Amino acid sequence: MGTTQSGIHGGRLAPADYERNFSDLHPPLDRHEALVAADRCYFCHDAPCVTACPTAIDIPMFIRQISTGNPLGSARTIFDQNILGGMCARVCPTETLCEQACVRNTAESRPVEIGRLQRHATDVALAAGHPFYRRPERSGKAVAVVGAGPAGLACAHRLALKGHDVVILEAREKSGGLNEYGIATYKTVDDFAQREVDYVLSIGGIEVKHGVKLGRDFTLSDLMANFDAVFLGIGLAGVNGLDVEGENLAGVVDAVDFIAGLRQAQDKAEIPVGRRVVVIGGGMTAIDAAVQAKLLGAEDVTICYRRGKEHMNASPFEQDLATSKGVTIRHWLQPRRIVAREGRVAGVEVEYTELRDGRLSGTGEIGILAADQVFKAIGQTFAAGGLASLAMTGGRIAVDADGRTSMANVWAGGDCVRAGEDLTVTSVAQGRDAAESINRALTADTRQAVAVA
Repeated sequence: MGTTQSGIHGGRLAPADYERNFSDLHPPLDRHEALVAADRCYFCHDAPCVTACPTAIDIPMFIRQISTGNPLGSARTIFDQNILGGMCARVCPTETLCEQACVRNTAESRPVEIGRLQRHATDVALAAGHPFYRRPERSGKAVAVVGAGPAGLACAHRLALKGHDVVILEAREKSGGLNEYGIATYKTVDDFAQREVDYVLSIGGIEVKHGVKLGRDFTLSDLMANFDAVFLGIGLAGVNGLDVEGENLAGVVDAVDFIAGLRQAQDKAEIPVGRRVVVIGGGMTAIDAAVQAKLLGAEDVTICYRRGKEHMNASPFEQDLATSKGVTIRHWLQPRRIVAREGRVAGVEVEYTELRDGRLSGTGEIGILAADQVFKAIGQTFAAGGLASLAMTGGRIAVDADGRTSMANVWAGGDCVRAGEDLTVTSVAQGRDAAESINRALTADTRQAVAVA
């Protein structure tokens, strides 16, 4: 079994169980199913679903194109606003965005399956080749993009499309950022994240350098000296601590590291998991860690969240998914300490909480949850190493509506800025919009030079 720690090991299940447990969460629609699903759209002229989409995809248009047998045209409509539309179709909380706004909810309490239709179109397109081409004339401008996550990839693609040369500098061994390292395996099967990265890069004009980190291998000053513009899409590298006794015991794991390790594992049976797992947190990371622990063979998985169900950052769909997989979600509990036995985790001492005058307070009522593994999933933090010269707000990079930072010729977007929800689709929108702003700035310089000449 490859035991790595007392009570925590891999290989708890039969090989066939791993394959079944981590199969596609939402199997793709076939052509007939897509046509039937598309036929339910009213094609609203004032479509509220478009307003609810952070990237403002023309949803009625792309669904109409599917209904008329033109999935490639549909994909182009999607990619024109969201070049990572394939991943967003898999991981976006559509139930709280476009599908929640769908007028079909009023008519029959069931929205058009916008997410699955988007996946259908983009899957067809990924198999057919890139629908966009770079401008034949090159701008002669070069842009550095720091981070190959959703924001960086979206920015790089749009800039390359405009004729600029782009170099992406990525600290990890693979591109993709959150899409590659931070999303549950069953949401993106068949190495889709990397296939989408390859699709984005096939536009041309984009060079990617892996294993290079801002503040260690280069500085912001270096980039400003060698490039015409810089885009920072560096995400959130830090993890919030529990700040309780026993947090550093063996068996206490950062949920983001667990998810990343599982995503990169060639054999899921090699991933160690406890029998009794407690996850501290109430967001998507907590849900993904808890569900996957259960799918790996943990017998008992409990999520502890310090507030109520309605306060959880994880969507109702994700909460229901967790409970359907056998995960217990307990609300109004906060950790007080990690209980140790022989130098490793034996349980979590928790305190019941309540709201008093709008403030969260402990009740003094204490209990202990048995556990041999604890996942910390209470949020990530921005690591500002090498960026002391930039203005910050709320612990992240301060930007204006176009993604401009306080420093000339430097833009930023994605999770490293505090603007909108920390979602893949939001990061894509910010990277795309920053690219448009960068392009305007670079082409304005060109037009001025021509006018002077």
